[in-house]
Amino acid sequence: MRCLTRDVPPRSVWALEQAGVHPLLAQLYAARGITSPEELDTQLQRLLPPNSLQGTAEAARLLAHAIEQQHHLCIVADYDCDGATACAVGVRGLRLLGATRVSFVVPDRQVDGYGLTPPIAERVHALGAQVLITVDNGIASLEGVARAQSLGLQVVVTDHHLPGAELPPADVIVNPNQPGCTFGSKHLAGVGVMFYVLLALRAEQRQRGHLKAGQEPRLDSLLPLVALGTVADVVRLDANNRRLVAQGLARVRKGHLPAGMSALFAVAGRDLRRASSQDFGFAVGPRLNAAGRLSDMTLGIECLLTDDPGRAQALAQAMDRINRERRDLESGMREQALARADALLKSDGTPPPALCVFNPDFHEGVVGIVASRLKDQHHRPSFVFARSESTQHGPVLKGSGRSIAGFHLRDALDLLSKRHPGVLLQFGGHAMAAGCSIAPDRFDDFLQGLQGIAAEWLSPPQLTRSLEVDGPLPAEHRRADVAELLQQEVWGQGFAAPTFCDTLEVVGQRVVGERHLSLRLRHHGQAVDGIWFGRSEPLPAHATLAYRLEVDEWQGARRVRLVIEDEVSANP
Repeated sequence: MRCLTRDVPPRSVWALEQAGVHPLLAQLYAARGITSPEELDTQLQRLLPPNSLQGTAEAARLLAHAIEQQHHLCIVADYDCDGATACAVGVRGLRLLGATRVSFVVPDRQVDGYGLTPPIAERVHALGAQVLITVDNGIASLEGVARAQSLGLQVVVTDHHLPGAELPPADVIVNPNQPGCTFGSKHLAGVGVMFYVLLALRAEQRQRGHLKAGQEPRLDSLLPLVALGTVADVVRLDANNRRLVAQGLARVRKGHLPAGMSALFAVAGRDLRRASSQDFGFAVGPRLNAAGRLSDMTLGIECLLTDDPGRAQALAQAMDRINRERRDLESGMREQALARADALLKSDGTPPPALCVFNPDFHEGVVGIVASRLKDQHHRPSFVFARSESTQHGPVLKGSGRSIAGFHLRDALDLLSKRHPGVLLQFGGHAMAAGCSIAPDRFDDFLQGLQGIAAEWLSPPQLTRSLEVDGPLPAEHRRADVAELLQQEVWGQGFAAPTFCDTLEVVGQRVVGERHLSLRLRHHGQAVDGIWFGRSEPLPAHATLAYRLEVDEWQGARRVRLVIEDEVSANP
């Protein structure tokens, strides 16, 4: 494990401190590339303008006309948290803006597969819709879009995934990553794209004179959903995304959020008043995702759409049960996947440059999570495959992959498809996460092809696990109020939560909950509690530890606790 201390530009720290930013936060922000206090302004007025996102004006005109004509609008969602929140934002927002008939269809992961397929287009047509809107999918749905248009549907594709060589023949495409789009945030999540379409639609309706001054619908009520989907999809939290998340969190903490989100916080045991981006990523998001992985994401979308607290609670409890089932299933699959990966290790114990595992008993709804665990364990691009039935290709292996810095997963799949024609039946995704389908007899070809590309693209330093840290934590900042200050900020992908590193004395340790190490540590001569989740092996008397600062509440008392991330061999 390499431990790398982030550089802290002193000029940036000085500028932030002069603007009144807390000294510790000033250092943390400067280390993450913030150079001026203006970049920390999370006001809505600082959001990138909707008209700078290619396709929003055309989508707004099409949707404004459809609403005028009282057309039936149908949203085709994706079955993850981003897709579910994007669907809920779309349904709620369109209704706020006057649409009288709005429905949604969400594909079944196992039956329908991903995205807008021809059968899904036919299902939308059978509902009597005139306009089909995709959210968090569609940029790769060439056949599905073509089928929808042949049925007389107008098609608006809203997506954020990277496009292929050919774009779908939609009436309008809104995607910050489409060719020619100069939008300043290429990392907008699917839910963010839909929110921007609604902003543009409201502006179009205002221009048409359909909205009375002072009586315009407030779209900011949708921001808690936008924040949840943005964090849960692990997109890079650039300045624009941080503003969206910060605005959503502010409303959640005040209790201004949909009943379903409130219920999900409750079943997860999280306090709305202290809501954080970590709650979105590790508590609320996984419960929504579980519905799409093991059941039907219709359950999750209905939870986000209902305004009935009783129904919201019932749906949230159902998803909580599914999430517990998901955890049990994942645990068994993870052990099997790690065992198969161990069989791929070289004679010196190091893994190959990429890992791919398959088991006919794996559940396709959980392969992405297991691939993430495999990637974390071995620090290699990792794919996990499960057997599935495809309506188009028959029996296939469906794989989900997770990557490491320096290895663009979707680009790797694109190159693999060119070098080894016929291996990939379908593929798509991002730099850090992607999915694909292959024929059952082509697994070895996929494995060798991906490992060959990884060997070319990844250098030894990139294949060495490293952890970026913020250096030692000064004793004066080891306080509950500082920990709370850190918790209130927006952290996530590309804007990592603060991680400190110190050599600490271990004065007490015991295993709790069978697999967590509860610690009593000495930091700058003072005793402090610590916890290392998922570790049961004891530590030496002195250890150099990377950790996060948090507030632990127990029986009404609040105190600082160090959450251990890893042990490193020496001070960074």
